[in-house]
Amino acid sequence: MKIALGVTGCIAAYKAIEVMRGLQKAGVSVQVVLTRSAAQFVTPLTFESLSAQNVITDMFQPGQNKDIHHISVAQSIQLLAVVPATANILGKFTHGIADDFLSTLYLSTPAPVLISPAMNVEMWNHPAVRANVEILKSRGHYFVNPEPGPLACGMEGEGRLAAVEVIVRRILEVLHAGQSLSGVKVLVTAGPTVEDIDPVRFLSNRSSGKMGYAVAQTALRRGAEVFLVSGPTELKPPSGVHLIPIRSAAQMQESVMKLYHEMDIVVKAAAVADYRPIETAAQKIKKGSGEMVLRLVRNEDILELLGREKKRQVLVGFAAETERLLDSARDKLIRKNLDLMVANDVTAGVFGSDFATVHLLTRNGDFVTLQDQSKLAIAGKLLDMAQSLRLGRRKSG
Repeated sequence: MKIALGVTGCIAAYKAIEVMRGLQKAGVSVQVVLTRSAAQFVTPLTFESLSAQNVITDMFQPGQNKDIHHISVAQSIQLLAVVPATANILGKFTHGIADDFLSTLYLSTPAPVLISPAMNVEMWNHPAVRANVEILKSRGHYFVNPEPGPLACGMEGEGRLAAVEVIVRRILEVLHAGQSLSGVKVLVTAGPTVEDIDPVRFLSNRSSGKMGYAVAQTALRRGAEVFLVSGPTELKPPSGVHLIPIRSAAQMQESVMKLYHEMDIVVKAAAVADYRPIETAAQKIKKGSGEMVLRLVRNEDILELLGREKKRQVLVGFAAETERLLDSARDKLIRKNLDLMVANDVTAGVFGSDFATVHLLTRNGDFVTLQDQSKLAIAGKLLDMAQSLRLGRRKSG
């Protein structure tokens, strides 16, 4: 298991040596990347002597240009950890500025990212820094927040680097999570379905697909083989998933049923149309002078069908409601034979947002509320619970 340890320029840079040693003791290979400012606080020689590996300090370091070095490192690591992270590097990461090896590595790696900031308390509390932190959290990055206490500048407050043992423990937790779904097949449905009325008009809904895509991305990062059945969205599917694009509810049902019996975890995050036009006109329907009646027929409830045919799968459903949220979610959980239900109140404007408040309910009465969390964070907790249910079922079986 290998990580890249990015070290940026502040007085706490020397603590990155202890972080590296703690990871090595846990059997983790560490590739150190020093920014030029960091090298003013602690020398590359120190890290090289202790890690027995070359330390990267420059984009075009002699002897490291046989391949595109930042790409080869980016593809070889299971995590990028930045300890300590200055306000400057947070700004670069947020806005995609790639002017050194570390910031370029950040843009190049598909691996999870963990950030442990350290800076003056006023800097940490500055609105620009807080906004950057929130954006990075919304991308699913992990944070080990700074601690309160006396600072190198003589001030007192939140800003000092978290304790070394806390950082090491969190890095190991994230690395373990990165392998938690290895060998597991996960099916995710996402986005809306589209029911054509004629070649011009259709019925659909406001689903953006962000929640389903977040689940697919998170499952992929944790080592799962991911199948994503997606209605039309503007989102780019995560690299590495098996994408099955569909348009209508009938197409989604067909695609899901073909895959279902091979799956271990199924997450039905798509907003599937309950009804479709009883007929689809071959030509555009002309506007008349009076009212037009559109006759609809009910689509089969895919989630209910999966519940009836469930064998070993862990089945996760979503309840998007405008009233009686928890009562409706519990009813669907039992009636459709689900293992986990994610309930959210769509009157709060969750469509298209990167954040949501959801309630996760299980059949045994477990209940978790995630308040105003990023959809990537929600996806992580959802998959934690689904995998726990799966492993529990295997032990009892």
